[in-house]
Amino acid sequence: MKSSAIFRIRFLTIIIFLAALFFVARLFFVQVIRHEYYNDLADKQYLRPSTNVFDRGNIFSLTKDGKQISMATLKTAYIVAINPMIMTEPDKVYTKLSTIIPLDKDEFIKKATKVGDTYEEIAVKIEQDKADLISALKIKGLSLYKQKLRFYPGERSACHVIGLMGYKGDDYEGRYGLEKYYNEMLSRKEDVSFANFFVEIFSGLGKAMTDKQDMAEANITTSLEPTVQKFFEEKLAETKTKWQADGIGGVIIDPKTGEIFSMAYLPDFNPSEKQTDLATLINPLVQNSYEMGSIIKPLTVAAGLDAGVVTASTTYNDTGCITLNKKKICNYDLKARGVIPVKEVLNQSLNLGATFVEQKIGKEKFRKYMVAYGLNEKTGIDLPGEVTGDLRNFLTSPREVESATASFGQGIAMTPIETARALCTLGNGGYLIEPHIVKKIDYLNKISRDIKPKIIRQVLTKETSARITKMLTIVVDTKLANGKAKLEHYSVAAKTGTAQMSNPNGGGYYQDRYLHSFFGYFPAYNPRFLIFMYMLYPKGVKYASETLTMPFLDTTKFLINYYQVPPDR
Repeated sequence: MKSSAIFRIRFLTIIIFLAALFFVARLFFVQVIRHEYYNDLADKQYLRPSTNVFDRGNIFSLTKDGKQISMATLKTAYIVAINPMIMTEPDKVYTKLSTIIPLDKDEFIKKATKVGDTYEEIAVKIEQDKADLISALKIKGLSLYKQKLRFYPGERSACHVIGLMGYKGDDYEGRYGLEKYYNEMLSRKEDVSFANFFVEIFSGLGKAMTDKQDMAEANITTSLEPTVQKFFEEKLAETKTKWQADGIGGVIIDPKTGEIFSMAYLPDFNPSEKQTDLATLINPLVQNSYEMGSIIKPLTVAAGLDAGVVTASTTYNDTGCITLNKKKICNYDLKARGVIPVKEVLNQSLNLGATFVEQKIGKEKFRKYMVAYGLNEKTGIDLPGEVTGDLRNFLTSPREVESATASFGQGIAMTPIETARALCTLGNGGYLIEPHIVKKIDYLNKISRDIKPKIIRQVLTKETSARITKMLTIVVDTKLANGKAKLEHYSVAAKTGTAQMSNPNGGGYYQDRYLHSFFGYFPAYNPRFLIFMYMLYPKGVKYASETLTMPFLDTTKFLINYYQVPPDR
């Protein structure tokens, strides 16, 4: 009997404990997890009847000091509506309203005089100050209803990364950029239940380790640094204007972790406005591919060093031009250099030098290196619509000429983000990393997940990475801008690239259109930043050394000062 009584007491205690836990969890759910949602419901008298409460997660950037800055959020605006059944003197109402908000008189009168109609919207997205003025008019038959709108405080800043909202059928959801890639996380389900939350409370820790958690509601914080983003965008805009280029873009990335501090492209758009040119909405850094030219030469030389077939002092006879498979290949200036060491391939940007290294490696082995650099695969960056580069001719052709031209960046196309990632291997010890935009995910069940760096594979040895870095540092110290680009207390490794642009209509290449590119990383032997820039068809100039050297150096000096990078020499 005694044991039976003890059992009943314990059973009752457990029931009371579970009930108390249920109510505590319920209170936490209402007041913390779904506070904004229920606050909107409590404000229902200000909402348009028969409409849902629009809600969506936030996208943040992160300052160097760890402060979150809103990149995409919600703001409250108002719908102005009328009830034609009870509104009198529509002409006078129009006169009063038109002094506050722009209205088409004929359209207003048409709506205000509809017979049997009780609801007509006459204006949407009205700001608070104007809504207050309208409310003060106290017009019979006129109402204000709250609406929540997607709001982008930075307007055009990082627009290709953030993306925008749009309708897909009847659903209003993310259509480009992070808004699309993380749409499931950013979306808020109207029918979210406490029962689902209660399950998450007991299983959340385990669930956070599964793919299913990635479908949970969350806010996201990016690695984009707002001050860096602003500076880089201004520098790109200034450069585009100066050279009247068709387009310009770039990325600043940590070559060791893959975190992206800035990504930008011009022309851009304002995600809060109605879009008229859909072509500007895609992100060319992940969705377009280009022939990059001479910035590929360091990858070729690094492969030669890594394969052990050349050293910096290995010599070859530079004749200015050679013929392979009846195709003539020449240096950019058609000049022969005679017998010179391989280090001059980068110092003087010699096409024949890159071809020499490729031939020493051997066609098949060279192909394996280029594939290992990730130039024929998606990087895995957390942005939608990523495409891969086009190495088909290079990988399948039995001819020598395709491998030769690929060695100096012609005849193969790659996306800018693929290119930047491949170039990171030169300075980070030879590792191919996965670039990423989002740094942290904060789920609504109060579980957070930091995005960890991901190494795909090792392409080059650390020794090769150090050797190619030394060669690229010599380029900056002695050749770039005739040695004037050298920074006294900082080692910088860099290379320019100029490529003929392919003609999509007639085949072959334009004779007067070039793609300019530039990359560099610093401090060279322990890099914190890699900067990659490219520009489409700048006018009145041929070489990237003339157009992108100063923007690169300005950005380098800004980052050194802003992050207070200690000198390394």
